[in-house]
Amino acid sequence: MSEMLTAVAIIFLLAGPFLVFANQYDLPVPPLLILAGVLAGFFIEEAIALELAQFGIALLLFTFGVGIQTTSIESVIADSEAAAFAQILVIGGLGAGFGLIVGLPPGETIFLGVAVALSSTIVATSHMQSEIRRNLIYGRLGESIQFVQDLFAVVFILVVTAGVVELDPIVLQIGYGVCFFIAAVLVNRYLFDAVGRFAGGSDELLIIGVVSLLVLFIGAAAAVGVPVVVGAFAAGLAVRHDRTEYLGLFNGLEAIKDFFVAIFFVVVGALVVLPFVEIGTADSIEKLVLVAGLVVLTVLVKPAVTTAILIYRGYESRAATLTGLNTDQISEFSLVIAIEALLIGMLTQAVFDAIVLAAAVTMITSTVTQRYNERIYRGLATRGIVSGRHDKIDEQSEVPADITDHVIVLGYSETGRRIVETLEDLEQSYVVIETDPDLHEAVRIDCESYVLADAMEPYTWEKARAEEARAVVSVTVSPVVSRRVLDLGLDATIVLRAETEREALDLLDLGSTYVAVPDLLAGEELIVRLEAVLSGETTADGLRSAGQAELENGFDRAD
Repeated sequence: MSEMLTAVAIIFLLAGPFLVFANQYDLPVPPLLILAGVLAGFFIEEAIALELAQFGIALLLFTFGVGIQTTSIESVIADSEAAAFAQILVIGGLGAGFGLIVGLPPGETIFLGVAVALSSTIVATSHMQSEIRRNLIYGRLGESIQFVQDLFAVVFILVVTAGVVELDPIVLQIGYGVCFFIAAVLVNRYLFDAVGRFAGGSDELLIIGVVSLLVLFIGAAAAVGVPVVVGAFAAGLAVRHDRTEYLGLFNGLEAIKDFFVAIFFVVVGALVVLPFVEIGTADSIEKLVLVAGLVVLTVLVKPAVTTAILIYRGYESRAATLTGLNTDQISEFSLVIAIEALLIGMLTQAVFDAIVLAAAVTMITSTVTQRYNERIYRGLATRGIVSGRHDKIDEQSEVPADITDHVIVLGYSETGRRIVETLEDLEQSYVVIETDPDLHEAVRIDCESYVLADAMEPYTWEKARAEEARAVVSVTVSPVVSRRVLDLGLDATIVLRAETEREALDLLDLGSTYVAVPDLLAGEELIVRLEAVLSGETTADGLRSAGQAELENGFDRAD
């Protein structure tokens, strides 16, 4: 235990300066944490690092399981399954084939295939948090691909930890895994609300209850000989995903997640065995050949396969490409599988070291590709390398072919609904553009004309007949989307929203007709109402009644 605490102390002592440096110069954090881990590796024994990696990844997968909202990925799950299994079959097959070419035993080539086939849930979701929270299509695609692959990885881990290639032990392990996931579903649906009621509105008690649930699942996993990552992932799925009701819980778990993410990246670096420094020249060359093959398959081939599959399924080239680019790293599950295989003798140290180094390299390069993913996409699209199909947009749109002089409403939130109601009262034709799949059904029911697609896609605006529109009103505060609207160069009135006055002024300079700042408008409205009370134009009771009526009307619309 003291050795583990010493290792954690070393990790944070070395990681601290790198985090300060990253914050000071606005640099990506994961590469610097991995570099800190490489230094920590000289002071931490491999056995301790392996144990830290297993428990660190287990706790991270617990937080990922908590974050999964199955209703949010239902609309894209079929396409995600196709992309996920294509990665596993095609990329996994290429990885195994590469292993055979370089002379590895067939048993070890399987682990190379799994390593390149699976993408990192931790890295990918951290890159796409804003896209997932804003319910963008490619954010949901990426999240659901990770989910499908993680389920496959859990099954593979159970097979590996059976220890022998015999039917009975493998079936037993898989049976245990199925039991854990059935238990997770039952707790999620029937028992978690009872935990919330027992907490009595206390966020602290609820967090303690959830941590106790995690300990229970991990303890049960250890008792029956199932890897702790399986128990932790199932425990995460057992937690009810309701950020509105359990906001305090999710905020607390987010802090825990950040803590273990830092440990994870440092531990990955600590497991790296540096070529030509810690091993001889001949072994280093062999290792680098393996690493190079794994990196090429992961960084170049896997995103290309994912993009091609999604385009074939009818997605626009941008959504498909950005989703593909988000798969360009080796998964933490691959590391868990490699660790388990190493410990039971199914994987040699040399191949294990190559997988770890390749994972570290791809996690670093993935940070770079995500920072410049829009530029990469534009470069590919300009050269004609990627070109999407419009099937999905055509299927989910209802726009009259002859509509002109209409208003395009970008976003169907509460504000968007009110704008649409006003336009209908004025008998003004309109087209709603909505990205969030959760709102698609409401748009279909409420609106006459709509395009259910990503506003960043050129064909979305073509479908909405933007060239014929008299005005575009955006209710989103995303600066990327606002600039996309302005880049269209439309001869129409452009009304946008921004979070800050500075951003609003920038958008005005770029050509927007009007930019609304919600906080500023709310403040001005408050001043107007306060002046009305002070001047005697209305009474305090009148102000209260008016405010209550507005809230009730907004609540009724939300329902």
